[in-house]
Amino acid sequence: MNPAIAPAVSENAPHPVDEVLPAGKLVALGIQHVLVMYAGAVAVPLIIGSALKLPVEQIALLITADLFICGVTSIIQSLGLTPWFGIRMPVMMGMTFASVTPMIAIATTPGMGLQDIFGAIIAAGVFGLLIVPFACRLMGMFPPVVTGSVITIIGISLMQVGIQWAVGGAWLKPMIADTSPHAAAGSLVPNPAYASMENLGIALFVLVVILFISKFGRSFLKNISVLIGLVLGSVAAALLGLMHFDQVAKADAFHLVMPFQFGAPQFAIGPIVTLCVVELVVFVESAGMFFALGDIVGRKVGRTELGRGLRVDALGTILAGMFNTFPTTSFSQNIGLVGMTGVRSRWVTVTGGVIMLLLGLMPKLGALVAAIPQPVLGGTGIAMFGMVAATGIRILSEVDYKNNRNNLLIVALGIGFGMIPLVAPQFFIHFPEVLAPMLHSGILLTAVVAFLLNAYFNGFGTLDAKGLRDREHAAEDGAKLR
Repeated sequence: MNPAIAPAVSENAPHPVDEVLPAGKLVALGIQHVLVMYAGAVAVPLIIGSALKLPVEQIALLITADLFICGVTSIIQSLGLTPWFGIRMPVMMGMTFASVTPMIAIATTPGMGLQDIFGAIIAAGVFGLLIVPFACRLMGMFPPVVTGSVITIIGISLMQVGIQWAVGGAWLKPMIADTSPHAAAGSLVPNPAYASMENLGIALFVLVVILFISKFGRSFLKNISVLIGLVLGSVAAALLGLMHFDQVAKADAFHLVMPFQFGAPQFAIGPIVTLCVVELVVFVESAGMFFALGDIVGRKVGRTELGRGLRVDALGTILAGMFNTFPTTSFSQNIGLVGMTGVRSRWVTVTGGVIMLLLGLMPKLGALVAAIPQPVLGGTGIAMFGMVAATGIRILSEVDYKNNRNNLLIVALGIGFGMIPLVAPQFFIHFPEVLAPMLHSGILLTAVVAFLLNAYFNGFGTLDAKGLRDREHAAEDGAKLR
């Protein structure tokens, strides 16, 4: 059975999303989710800290706060908090990459710094909370031809990350020996380990392990095939001398995450407007991910569910600014894992959130996870991220192309525009810098283009009031099973 196609649920049985698994399975599956997202979760504070040339101790504070907030928001998103927060599906929360370039620009502006970033993050989170009702009302204007295109481009965009992991990182890397104040400009050199036979061999080994277990393993082994692949791949990398534990020895055993460790936040209009735009980008990307996840786990996402999910994105962003980390978003990597393993229980990601929270409080454990080489993650990423794209393609297969050939054009141009940041990163180089968060997001470009073309060709009534009610009634039926 294809795990991405959710089977029907018995009326008497709890929905698989609400199933509470045995403790041992929850821990194993939760660790699997954490390992899949960890590299992406810590990448944002590492990039920001390095770009701003912060001391190692301050970068460590950013990372521990990052892991702590990722854990707290993952628990809220999956478990739910009051009737207003939490989509109550298996979601892991991380830091959005859409905010990286704007935050570096803010911090490097004369007279501004980290305190201005954190103030703008808090304000952007408040802005997000205020616009959630409006964002949810737009849901009826996103029929399958639009959502399928967005979900497909999410998977394609993630494949770029998975492949980069597999080859051992970016082709160009910073010259570590150059520690001068101006080292950031022109200090990139070719990565000697890029696409080496060792890196490609480890990625292939991990992928083969996952495929073997997926075919021959028993039920629970199949569910943790990614975890087994990561463990065996890490062992192989350690034997080859590619896994190092220096940072594990240096890390503290315990660190209490405190708010406002970098001082009181500053609220400047320019940075606030910039990060409010980023929050809009996050909402569009998260909505696409929620629709994809709902399709995978067999629980429809109506206005109520979408609103609860987006509110956690906004709440997490407010908490991130208070605890000195960066805007949060729902991580699409883990949606691919859900589709690949077929494990739909939200209690797995609640457990994953607890583990992330503990990693934030115990830096030594976080350093151990961070020691996993990128090619090990790459072997898992190629399989998982392809599952997200496959889900989008399956949704697009339900679109009527025979009687409405314009739908082909909507899909073609929607995905085509979404590919621009992937195949031509400098395409918008002469556009205003303030538009960078939008123009460099393939997901947002696909959403906007597909949405506008659908309105142009099909009007705003493609998903009429009855269709929207059907969606919401399906979501209510799922809620009755909780």
